[in-house]
Amino acid sequence: MPQDSDIGFKGEIPSASSFLFEVDGVQIGMFAEVSGLEVRIDVTTYREGGENGFEHRLPGRMSWPNILLRRGVCQSDALFSWVNKTAGPGFASAGNKLERSTGAITVIGSDGSRLRSWELHDVFAVRWSGPRFAAGENSELDEELELAHHGITSKTF
Repeated sequence: MPQDSDIGFKGEIPSASSFLFEVDGVQIGMFAEVSGLEVRIDVTTYREGGENGFEHRLPGRMSWPNILLRRGVCQSDALFSWVNKTAGPGFASAGNKLERSTGAITVIGSDGSRLRSWELHDVFAVRWSGPRFAAGENSELDEELELAHHGITSKTF
């Protein structure tokens, strides 16, 4: 069984209180939920002639699903400035050339420290959903942001 020092933690395993999303070093927003941080590797099978006891299994293509950031609020116009570079008027003025960015999702601990980060390569927004407003309700202002990308690397602090 691994010891705390073997896995990089001293004492209790840290827990997250929120997640910061940044693009090219610019803070986009804080979120309470993140899903889709995963990689899928296809498996290719090869049946060797004369060997009926097993088949070879080899790693194939890697793919990364979209990432969904939920229950957050973007407090600046950085999100829409970035989205306009990858779609809409900014995309058209760049000659319909997609400007890809480097994104980062960072776990923020309850004391405000950065615990771990996942860097997203060639990230761009594919969907944003704003808060729902209803007169007479005292509900939280939540935003959702869905991202496409070409891979993930991780980093500890």
